[in-house]
Amino acid sequence: MKRFSCGELVDLVTAYLENDLDDPTLRRLQEHLAGCEGCRRYLAQFRATVGALGALPPEPLAAPARERLLAAFRRRRRP
Repeated sequence: MKRFSCGELVDLVTAYLENDLDDPTLRRLQEHLAGCEGCRRYLAQFRATVGALGALPPEPLAAPARERLLAAFRRRRRP
Protein backbone atom coordinates (compact mmCIF):
# COMPACT_ATOMS: atom_id res chain seq x y z
CA MET A 1 0.00 0.00 0.00
CA LYS A 2 1.31 3.46 -0.93
CA ARG A 3 2.36 5.55 2.05
CA PHE A 4 0.87 8.98 2.63
CA SER A 5 3.06 12.02 2.15
CA CYS A 6 2.88 15.04 4.43
CA GLY A 7 1.41 17.05 1.54
CA GLU A 8 -1.39 14.53 1.09
CA LEU A 9 -2.21 14.76 4.78
CA VAL A 10 -2.38 18.56 4.58
CA ASP A 11 -4.76 18.29 1.62
CA LEU A 12 -7.06 15.92 3.54
CA VAL A 13 -6.92 17.32 7.06
CA THR A 14 -10.34 19.00 6.83
CA ALA A 15 -11.98 15.84 5.50
CA TYR A 16 -10.26 13.89 8.30
CA LEU A 17 -11.57 16.22 11.00
CA GLU A 18 -15.06 16.07 9.49
CA ASN A 19 -14.96 12.24 9.40
CA ASP A 20 -15.36 12.37 5.64
CA LEU A 21 -12.69 9.87 4.52
CA ASP A 22 -13.27 6.36 3.23
CA ASP A 23 -11.83 3.56 5.37
CA PRO A 24 -8.69 2.84 3.29
CA THR A 25 -7.76 6.54 3.13
CA LEU A 26 -8.44 6.97 6.85
CA ARG A 27 -6.19 4.01 7.70
CA ARG A 28 -3.37 5.34 5.52
CA LEU A 29 -3.68 8.81 7.05
CA GLN A 30 -3.67 7.40 10.59
CA GLU A 31 -0.62 5.27 9.78
CA HIS A 32 1.16 8.38 8.54
CA LEU A 33 0.22 10.29 11.69
CA ALA A 34 1.55 7.46 13.86
CA GLY A 35 4.99 7.83 12.31
CA CYS A 36 5.21 11.57 11.60
CA GLU A 37 5.71 13.96 14.51
CA GLY A 38 5.51 16.99 12.19
CA CYS A 39 2.07 16.02 10.92
CA ARG A 40 0.85 15.27 14.45
CA ARG A 41 1.93 18.81 15.44
CA TYR A 42 0.27 20.23 12.32
CA LEU A 43 -2.98 18.42 13.14
CA ALA A 44 -2.88 19.66 16.74
CA GLN A 45 -2.29 23.24 15.55
CA PHE A 46 -5.08 22.93 13.00
CA ARG A 47 -7.48 21.67 15.68
CA ALA A 48 -6.46 24.52 18.01
CA THR A 49 -7.04 27.06 15.24
CA VAL A 50 -10.46 25.63 14.41
CA GLY A 51 -11.36 25.68 18.10
CA ALA A 52 -10.21 29.28 18.55
CA LEU A 53 -12.04 30.46 15.45
CA GLY A 54 -15.15 28.60 16.47
CA ALA A 55 -15.19 30.53 19.75
CA LEU A 56 -15.38 33.90 17.98
CA PRO A 57 -18.74 35.57 17.58
CA PRO A 58 -20.04 35.30 14.01
CA GLU A 59 -19.63 38.36 11.83
CA PRO A 60 -20.80 38.76 8.27
CA LEU A 61 -18.11 38.51 5.62
CA ALA A 62 -18.11 41.20 2.96
CA ALA A 63 -19.23 39.85 -0.42
CA PRO A 64 -15.91 40.57 -2.23
CA ALA A 65 -13.89 38.82 0.49
CA ARG A 66 -16.30 35.88 0.51
CA GLU A 67 -16.02 35.48 -3.28
CA ARG A 68 -12.20 35.62 -3.16
CA LEU A 69 -12.13 32.95 -0.45
CA LEU A 70 -14.53 30.69 -2.33
CA ALA A 71 -12.50 31.09 -5.53
CA ALA A 72 -9.30 30.21 -3.67
CA PHE A 73 -10.89 27.07 -2.17
CA ARG A 74 -12.19 26.01 -5.57
CA ARG A 75 -8.74 26.40 -7.14
CA ARG A 76 -7.12 24.49 -4.28
CA ARG A 77 -9.48 21.50 -4.54
CA ARG A 78 -8.94 20.94 -8.27
CA PRO A 79 -6.68 17.96 -9.06
